[in-house]
Amino acid sequence: MVRIEYAPYGVKPPHIHPRAAEILTVLEGTPLAGFVTSNPEHRFFSKVLNKGDVFAFPQGLMHFQYNIGHTNAVAIAALSSQSPGVITIANTTFGSNPPINPDILAKAFQLDKKVVQYLQARFQ
Repeated sequence: MVRIEYAPYGVKPPHIHPRAAEILTVLEGTPLAGFVTSNPEHRFFSKVLNKGDVFAFPQGLMHFQYNIGHTNAVAIAALSSQSPGVITIANTTFGSNPPINPDILAKAFQLDKKVVQYLQARFQ
């Protein structure tokens, strides 16, 4: 279990737990929680949560939390494994060491190569 404190408009960026599902219980504040299903649907589920609300993130799916309130938010997260792992999407994609070839990311994200190089520089 982990206690998460979110500043106003703070975010727990999109990430994956490859070895665990997660259950989030809100203690205070108003976070928005969401996840995206896997191929081929990529369906987005989200909900604005309030004190006492619970939200489940399935194992291995990309998910996030964002405090939409202008006051702090606090939640408790319980994971189904002692070793859940965490893969933060942006850091992994743009901050790998050594960097992923920008041509590959430009094609994958349909971006200009210079945009990819800019993002990679931000995560180094």
